[in-house]
Amino acid sequence: MKKTSWISKLTSTIATGTAAFMLFVGFASAHVTVSPSVAQTSAWQTYTIKIPSEKELPTTKITMKVPEGVAFKQYQPLAGWKITTEKNDSNEVTSITWEIDGDNEGILAGQFQQFNFVAQNPKAEAEVAWDAFQYYSDGSIVEWTGQPSDANPHSITTISEDPAAAGNAAAGGGHANEGHDSAGTEAAAGDNAATDDSNANNDTTLGDALNDTVTGEPNNTDSDPGTLKLQQATLIVSILALILSFLGIALATRRKKR
Repeated sequence: MKKTSWISKLTSTIATGTAAFMLFVGFASAHVTVSPSVAQTSAWQTYTIKIPSEKELPTTKITMKVPEGVAFKQYQPLAGWKITTEKNDSNEVTSITWEIDGDNEGILAGQFQQFNFVAQNPKAEAEVAWDAFQYYSDGSIVEWTGQPSDANPHSITTISEDPAAAGNAAAGGGHANEGHDSAGTEAAAGDNAATDDSNANNDTTLGDALNDTVTGEPNNTDSDPGTLKLQQATLIVSILALILSFLGIALATRRKKR
């Protein structure tokens, strides 16, 4: 009798803890990110900011600060969203805001939204941080401005003269930022398609960037190896929590019958 009670309590505790851990893992993987995570110096780059809604409330606005040294050029319009920019005294764009417009309810719980924009990268190698502020319908704000180890980290892009090498270094233990190294991919394709040797450094032209924007091809992140491993771990933990919950219910039922 006492043994059954002890086992039942232990099982319930483990199940509760497992469920809490699973919930934490789900939240930890859902960050506001800007991709690609690695890009070419001086290039006109098409960037994509991805905003998931982590609360049981819709996201109604997102403001992103343009990092110092990055020259914001253009954004892709999107139905249902009003897009505005702020500029400094030098007429440089310092931030961009996407806000719901018309009948748009925003980014609902369990959904995410992506916005594309074009910017020119710094001439020198650097790591640029994308600070973002996520607004929910209840007026609460989540500030994505922390370091990579913080709960709400900002997204980081490594600007490199050799994006392929920088991308390999990041994959081997660098910044855990979502997104493929699209600049590195463009470099490989450029070697086959370039007709002018002077363009072999794979600097993205304005035309290329605008073409990417028009076709709406996002720098998607869903096939990132780290993300896939996290999804697999979440699935395993979810199954274990379900099994332990059923075990706890069975033991509790058996105890009542006695």
